[in-house]
Amino acid sequence: MSSDKHQTSAWPLALAAICLVVYASLYPFTDWRDQGLSPFTFISAPLPRYWTGFDVGINLLGYAPLGFLLALAALRSGRASYAVSIAALVCALLSLSMETLQSYIPSRVPSNVDLVLNALGAWMGACSASLLEKMGVLQRWNDFRARWFADDARGALVLLALWPAALLFPVSVPLGLGQVFERLELLLVDALQDTPFLDLMPVRDIELQPILPGAEMVAVALGGLIPCLIGYGVIRGLAHRVLFMSILLLMGVFFTALSAALSYGPEHIWSWLDMPARTGFIGASWLMLLSLWVSSRAAAALALLALAVQLTLLNQAPDGPYLAQTLQIWEQGRFIRFNGLGQWLGWLWPFAALVYVLLRLSRSDDETVKSRHDPRPPPA
Repeated sequence: MSSDKHQTSAWPLALAAICLVVYASLYPFTDWRDQGLSPFTFISAPLPRYWTGFDVGINLLGYAPLGFLLALAALRSGRASYAVSIAALVCALLSLSMETLQSYIPSRVPSNVDLVLNALGAWMGACSASLLEKMGVLQRWNDFRARWFADDARGALVLLALWPAALLFPVSVPLGLGQVFERLELLLVDALQDTPFLDLMPVRDIELQPILPGAEMVAVALGGLIPCLIGYGVIRGLAHRVLFMSILLLMGVFFTALSAALSYGPEHIWSWLDMPARTGFIGASWLMLLSLWVSSRAAAALALLALAVQLTLLNQAPDGPYLAQTLQIWEQGRFIRFNGLGQWLGWLWPFAALVYVLLRLSRSDDETVKSRHDPRPPPA
């Protein structure tokens, strides 16, 4: 079974999955109204005449990861006998709540079929976690984590797990997550329109200028270095760091290319790989190599510095000229609820990382050294 020495990452990942489900279920969060019907009418409504394989698949798969993570968290908490039941019940209640709330959003249609498919998908995900536990796969992961990672690695593992998903939404600069200043400024202006508070808002004297090739190169390099340093802060052993660095570089290239293919078409899969981007990736690999030997605390400090520099560079520049057009295409498509969430993930990931490294640096040196260098595996 899992150890009490380290906390499972399943709970925070399950919370992130719940946020995804709520966002996808209640988007666009506008025009709430009572339509004069009981919010539970959909349960006894006739089955829909038309449905597609996509609708069935997305409702099954939408709740499967949440069911898996909730069951995994229950298993790690010593509730093996009830893990599948707990996960399936929580997901069914969540789906019922979301379908009920959709009754108050005119642009959404609650469905009894969706409710059944969501519950079934969650049950399948929970059964998968239970099966992996019985096969010993989760114990092997536990042993692997004990060999590779410090006991306090939960926060870093959650950030690293979310990083590839954050890269999928198109950005102006490859690996350039967290470019939010221009969007926040426009959002604030819209919110304060026709109010006296608009006059109190600080006004920029000059327009944001396009990012220069040199600054783009630095932003790309730091975009690859930041998650690497977060990993260095919790990974045991130099050889493990080298392998992690190599995998991270490949993931950065792969998910950036996948984002380009989804955004602009498969024929433009490498359109982002211009000279600044290529140079930035080469620079990232050298920075990763040079920081292989830094301590856990130094890695957190360097990550904090890299985040500050990259966010400053990115938020002094506007969105790229083709990004706005791309976002319009994405936002008008059938995947709007998921891409909108991906955009929020891309915006917020660097700031979540910023909070994480600040909290890590606020710990005492004794706590950091103990968690980083204790070679003992957790008891079975």
